[in-house]
Order: sequence, then structure tokens, then C-alpha cells
Amino acid sequence: MRLIASALVTLAFAGTASFAQAQTLKVTYDLSLAGLPLGKADLVSSFKGKKYEMQGNAKLTGLAMILTGGKGEASASGTLAEAGPRSTNFAVVSKTSDNQRSVRMGLKGGHVADVEIDPPLEPKEDRIPVKPADKKGVVDPMSALLMPALASKSLTDPDNCNRTIPVFDGASRMNVVLSYAETKTIEVEGYSGPVLICNARYVPVSGHRPERPATKFMQENRDMSVWLAPVEGPRLLFPLKVSVRTMIGVGEMQASLWSLEGDGKASRPMRKAVRADEAVQAGAVQ
Repeated sequence: MRLIASALVTLAFAGTASFAQAQTLKVTYDLSLAGLPLGKADLVSSFKGKKYEMQGNAKLTGLAMILTGGKGEASASGTLAEAGPRSTNFAVVSKTSDNQRSVRMGLKGGHVADVEIDPPLEPKEDRIPVKPADKKGVVDPMSALLMPALASKSLTDPDNCNRTIPVFDGASRMNVVLSYAETKTIEVEGYSGPVLICNARYVPVSGHRPERPATKFMQENRDMSVWLAPVEGPRLLFPLKVSVRTMIGVGEMQASLWSLEGDGKASRPMRKAVRADEAVQAGAVQ
């Protein structure tokens, strides 16, 4: 339970045209595991020109809070490019009732320049070493949430799902491989309209321990998805929901509040929308 709760806290954090006015996207997520509420996460993303800044925090509540004391804060900044975000700084602090760990990472031109982990990870003989090449052409876990639409495609074109995101979290390198599943029309407070539903796969590259049962489970996991809502101004797709089957049940991070402030707007509301939770109950996505 403690490992899954900590993973959800971490998860809550993790072709773009230039736009002049500042915009701020605020999303509140409900966290759950096996249908049981775990807590909430708030994520604020600000855009001005090609620059972005992201601030997030998550806190477990109820029994999960009693068992783990789990909470976390994260931040990221960088610039947007047609090929994707180019992060420059990333930091995350995760806390439980019996430990705390912080990660700070600086990047330049998509390459990791420096990393500080406190306390350091314990050395393990079975851990796959991270090679210098594994730190090149990567994005931090939080900036990975920013998914630019293809320049020649509409925001809701299915091809926007088909991408591989190279992620480095300070200790491990992985690929998140997305592929198109379907398109739904949903409604949450602040947003009503289409979302792209993408299947997701976890492909470890280095820094992981391949013989661990949890690693093997996630590598073989075919029950992961992300729901992407369009943001018109910066031509971005942003997660409205993430669903991941774990060894003890399905973990979900689902938006309950969506607010875009500034010059741009999210896609215009559409009629006959169904609530995201109703779509899940109807078996739309697992």
C-alpha cells in the first residue's frame, strides 16, 4: 500500500506555435486506487511566449494518509518547441511518515546537466546502470505531461496519440509509448468536449531493477491509458485522466476541476457530453 500510494503522489507530478498572452491552466485531480479515494493533486501550468512553468502538489487523505503520511510537491520549467517541451529545471520532494526524498535536476538542450538526489539511492547490484547516452534527448516527468499537437494536424486528430516520450526522472530512464485507442466526449467542471484516449506502455531503459516483480508487472502491463484534452492557445494536449493497473488494483488520477485563464481557451463545449466517471462506469476505458 505504501509503495503504491507513493507512486501515485509521484504520478500526480509526472508543434507549438508562439503566443503572446500569458495563460494559466489549473487542474485538480482526484486520486484513487481500486475504487477507493486516496487524495487530491493540484497542478498549475503557466505559459508565456514559448516559456512554461509548472507547479504541483499532492496529498493523500483518509486511511492512505494515516498509513503513509504521503504528500509531495514538484515543479518544472522550460520552453516549448514543435518537437515537444525542452525542460530546464525539475524538482520534486516526496514525503511519507517515515522518510523524505528530494530530486533536483537541471537540463540544457534536452540533455541532463546535473542531478541531486537527497538522500542518495542505495546501490543495488541488480540495478541497470544509467549510461551517459541515456541522459540525452530526454524530458523530466512533469514536463512530459505537456504534449504538443502535430503541426499539420487538428488538436483532436488521433495521430496526436502516437508518440514515444523519453523520460528521465533523475535516477532512471524510460520510454512512455502512447498509441491511439478512441475518442470520447466527456464533461468535468470547467471543460466539456472531446478527449483523445491513448493506450500507454512503460518501457524501462536503465536505472531500473529488472528482476523485481513490480518492474516485470509494469513492463508487461497492457492496462494503462491517458485521456488527453485539447488546449487551443498553445496547441497542447494535457492529461485529464491517467489510469494504471497496479498489482493491487487500478490507480487513477482523474480531473475534477479544469480552468484555463488568459488569452487562449480550451476547446468549446459540446453537447451530449457524458461525465468522465459515468464513462468509466459504462466500461469506456480501463
